Amino acid sequence: MSSETFTTAMFLITSIIAAGVLINAVFPVVYQMAGTFLSSSHQSDERMRTDIKIVNTFMNQDGDAQIWIKNVGVARIPYADIPKSDLFLGRVGNFDRLECNSAIGTNQWYYETAGGDTNGYWDPGETLEISAKTNNGEPFERSAPVYIQFVLPSGVWRSTEFTVS
Repeated sequence: MSSETFTTAMFLITSIIAAGVLINAVFPVVYQMAGTFLSSSHQSDERMRTDIKIVNTFMNQDGDAQIWIKNVGVARIPYADIPKSDLFLGRVGNFDRLECNSAIGTNQWYYETAGGDTNGYWDPGETLEISAKTNNGEPFERSAPVYIQFVLPSGVWRSTEFTVS
């Protein structure tokens, strides 16, 4: 009887140790996977809640452009994120990435909110007015097709083609 008890105790101790080793090996992986899934779901949620629409565009033959973009999503976009956005503008098939700057120069753009909102966010329903200057080395012909794409840091983007006025 005592040998049976001793054998049972050894099996019990061995299984407890094996369970501990298994938990120590598996738990960090499960915890890391949970963090990855949470991060992915947060990014997906942010993208689904963020939406923009290019509502109007204008460009003259000198490459001076005005673009109005409305926040049609439900998320507020911090003004600090807007200069990190990418703006591509130019001839269809030959466009440049413009740099955001507070003073407009060639291949640069700046923005302001229509209505002069000062709460630090591009709120849903508000329109961003972008002034941009591109040249690509020569003047644009009247009615020439122009391409624009605006990409937020979160990856949400919109593009359109229009003609020079």
